[in-house]
Amino acid sequence: MLVWIVFAAVGLLALFFRNPHFFRDVQFVRKKLKTRSRILKYMQTNYSILDRFIDAEKEHPHKPFILFGDETFTYRDAEELSNKAARVFLQSGLLKQGDTVALFLGNEPVFLWLWLGLVKIGCSAAFLNCNIRSKSLLHCFKCSGARTLVAAEELQDAVDEVLPALLEQQVTVFILTNRCQTADVKSFKDQMSHASSEPLSKDLRSHLTLRSPAAYIYTSGTTGFPKAAAISHAKLWQVACFLSLAGMNSDDVLYISLPLYHTTGFLGFASAIDRGITVALRSKFSVSQFWNDCRKYDVTVIQYIGEIMRYLCNTPKKPNDRSHKVRLAVGNGIRADVWRDFISRFGNVKIGEFYGATEGNFGLINYSGKIGAVGRDSFLYRRYFPHAVIRFDVETETPLRDSSGLCIEAAKGEPGLLVSEISLMAPFSGYMGDLQQSEKKRLHDVLRKGDLYFNTGDLLRIEEDNFIYFQDRVGDTFRWKGENVATTEVADVITMVDCIKEANVYGVEVPGHEGRAGMAAINLTEGLRFDSAAVFKHVENFLPAYARPRFLRIQSSLDVTGTFKHLKMKLVAEGFNPNQITDPLYFLDEKDKSYVPLTVDKLNLITSGQIKM
Repeated sequence: MLVWIVFAAVGLLALFFRNPHFFRDVQFVRKKLKTRSRILKYMQTNYSILDRFIDAEKEHPHKPFILFGDETFTYRDAEELSNKAARVFLQSGLLKQGDTVALFLGNEPVFLWLWLGLVKIGCSAAFLNCNIRSKSLLHCFKCSGARTLVAAEELQDAVDEVLPALLEQQVTVFILTNRCQTADVKSFKDQMSHASSEPLSKDLRSHLTLRSPAAYIYTSGTTGFPKAAAISHAKLWQVACFLSLAGMNSDDVLYISLPLYHTTGFLGFASAIDRGITVALRSKFSVSQFWNDCRKYDVTVIQYIGEIMRYLCNTPKKPNDRSHKVRLAVGNGIRADVWRDFISRFGNVKIGEFYGATEGNFGLINYSGKIGAVGRDSFLYRRYFPHAVIRFDVETETPLRDSSGLCIEAAKGEPGLLVSEISLMAPFSGYMGDLQQSEKKRLHDVLRKGDLYFNTGDLLRIEEDNFIYFQDRVGDTFRWKGENVATTEVADVITMVDCIKEANVYGVEVPGHEGRAGMAAINLTEGLRFDSAAVFKHVENFLPAYARPRFLRIQSSLDVTGTFKHLKMKLVAEGFNPNQITDPLYFLDEKDKSYVPLTVDKLNLITSGQIKM
């Protein structure tokens, strides 16, 4: 027996010296497997995040749950307010078990009361991005399958714009106000204030299983309008456990300034329930108030996207930069140089950079602290959570296959398409009401005949030391200001302007910024001149700020493939440099409320950071 122990020890030491991260790799896979086992147990008993919340309220009813401005809401407050919200829906007589309600509001506590209340009566919610308007708003509402819309008071103008279309579809509209002056729109808060706060019968949600939808969260995907990704109660548990895997514990205070309608923001809320902790919620990220909030609320864990970290690093240095209790930052998209600057300036904060997708069935997290990486590739992780990085043709946007029809794994250091196996343990639920786009995300015969994998739509690379790095996004989507921008949607909007005949939208890199800024190559309508002020006004009215093209390039004709698909690669590579491009170039100038000529001087101001993007 002793001999075998010695051999095992020698074997482990050999593995360690070949791979110094071996024990961390094993430890992380063990944590993931324990999480999986826990969720499987919950699936057998249909124990949901809501059930965990109810238990947490019983365990510590007077513990602060949500800190918002100068308001404090305990777990008991949240329980009672969500009961009231649930009763408003019940008393309206509009909902039946399994229905979906669309929520159109930003970060405020009532967002959480509404979602909890809906699940208590066996329903789900679709989280609408509060920046969308007009055609996009109608599209997102329609594909949610909802017949009821609840909107924030400050978004009533956006609702009024589409109200005729909603009423035509016999949609019931609530505004979160005590009194509403608009005909055919109901007020919600006054009804909520008069509703009972008594607990609701569990029978109202007895039909729910952990495979039932808990919410629909929108993603731009790779083409077209935003798509509603179904988030089951089981998937919500996976999301909720994520921050624990990153190192958050039951003593922490979590700061959420990211939108709750996004997976990242809602991830924080669900994780807080899982750990039974306090959340400091902010209506919107503020670079000037970020650290003040962290000090005010004794925050220990923050969530980020890359832009947030860059904004914080770009603020003037202060003597109290390290006067805070933050020990862990979890998010994605941070550049390596910003990562270094952040910990150098703000102290020894552990960065939990991760990779994941709203609709995806797979995730990575950098548990070893390697700057710039999103995770590690190990034999054990592939064994229990099958995935691969495969060779990919970025021009045709298709995986490369060998003579037998199977995909080819990318070599070390070679960017490739990340794919993850679809199985009972890692399902892909697809997009609500969009079978075609759902099927596009499924790849057949990847590593063996008959297998099925999820196409993440992202290019990653695995280096020789097995650290994994995010490379780029595939297809007609780029990321700017923490939001996915669908190029086809932007093109549809800007070609509504009379002077623009055709548009090819793409993302370009801007020095000092994460993601890509929007740029459009346009072809003018015959006989019409470019009306810069009119184009600016149009994109301001119909596109959220993050989706507005920052640069325009006027061309006599747009290059297309044999199948009439716009060619983007060359345009992306050429960027927006007037020294190298002879076509007229314009820049979105918010100060002048117009698209102004992009001169060499203005280019220098942009690349040096003197003109804010």
